[in-house]
Amino acid sequence: MKYITITTILRGLFVSAMLVMQAVPAWAIDGFAVEVGQDRKTDMARIAAQWQWSKRWLQGQSWHAGGYWDLSVAQWERDQVTPDDRKQVIEIGLTPVFRLQGNDLRGLFLEGGIGAHLLSATRLGDKRFSTAFQFGEHLGFGYRFGARGAMDVSYRYQHLSNADIKKPNDGINAHQLRLLYWFQ
Repeated sequence: MKYITITTILRGLFVSAMLVMQAVPAWAIDGFAVEVGQDRKTDMARIAAQWQWSKRWLQGQSWHAGGYWDLSVAQWERDQVTPDDRKQVIEIGLTPVFRLQGNDLRGLFLEGGIGAHLLSATRLGDKRFSTAFQFGEHLGFGYRFGARGAMDVSYRYQHLSNADIKKPNDGINAHQLRLLYWFQ
């Protein structure tokens, strides 16, 4: 059985996303991210589109709380699976992300989010999720830089599980590195 590689999927998703962005100006996105991550036996790759919120909370002289919507597609791939186990799962997620950041949108930031995710299967190797619907939460930190503060690089720790809606609920945790480009 031939498996599609993460690189092939990411290339296809990237080309598709670029075509959609050109064809649908009313859906103009504010940012585009590429992310890779890993837990003990699982690798993941993700692409995502962001829409920034115009609202600022807790506005101070230098910092404020803001945020954005994050719409993502990811592939999770598990190593060392038995012939009866599933090796890959596709995930689609929508997450409101809150970010503590500088007023000039540059420099260090902290962020966190809790969102809804759908999995293409409820098994990944020896992991059992029971439901395709999962909650995904993450905490992260990063640095925004470049002309107009257009780039940011960040680390995230993410947990996906169904919050015990149904058992078993193995969940999955991942350490992730993310590169995001802001168009505005």
